[in-house]
Amino acid sequence: MPLRDHFRSPLDDVHSWDELQGMWPAMIVRQLSNVLPAPYFAAPGVHLGTLYEIDVGTYESPSSPIANESSLSGPPITVASYAPPRPTRTVEPRLPLQDLYEVRVYDSRRDRRLVAAIELVSPSNKDRLETRSSFVAKIAALLKRGICVSIVDVVGTCEFNLYEQVMDWLESTDPDLGPEPSPMSAVTMRLRGTPAQRLLDSWYYPLQVGQALPTLPIWLNESQAVSLDLESCYEETCRLLRIA
Repeated sequence: MPLRDHFRSPLDDVHSWDELQGMWPAMIVRQLSNVLPAPYFAAPGVHLGTLYEIDVGTYESPSSPIANESSLSGPPITVASYAPPRPTRTVEPRLPLQDLYEVRVYDSRRDRRLVAAIELVSPSNKDRLETRSSFVAKIAALLKRGICVSIVDVVGTCEFNLYEQVMDWLESTDPDLGPEPSPMSAVTMRLRGTPAQRLLDSWYYPLQVGQALPTLPIWLNESQAVSLDLESCYEETCRLLRIA
């Protein structure tokens, strides 16, 4: 079945776009659970009106050895208190609030280390310069940490291609974008190679209303990937929500 236009009439007269965005991550997790080998697992994340946060990548194990008072010998150490000076300036910053819809893939062998992120773009990610810059900075930070990133953007009401802006941030280009890139696209990106030579691989697919969605590779490490069939999990989402 073809991609619908969830952001314009007549469809958005009946179904709000956030119904799709809220349900789709769960369908992606369901599909990935059938193809992810142990010990990898996927988890959805939906946060409305929150600032983007970069995943710390690993979680500290409760069994990690941590020094405590009972393990310390010798007399107690007196720590001098510190009274910081008054700030030289205090302002109320303008921080962009964005809706976050994503799926993250973790390696449970390494205290839940993040290995892949699938970002579903919402209008709040691309409707203003500051929100686009925040989104692109997040993607670039994940890539630089060796995390595979996929962007699924079906928001056709904002004439910006976020993959193109990620490439601009990384001071690179992709000829497949063409002179006038589609505002809707799906792409997977990953960095690989040695510290002396880092290479960026991309799998880019422009999207259009009325066309089927592609299958994206999701890289778990430099040599192992699984497939994400966007079309099937999108259709299952539409079926459950009764989106015609």
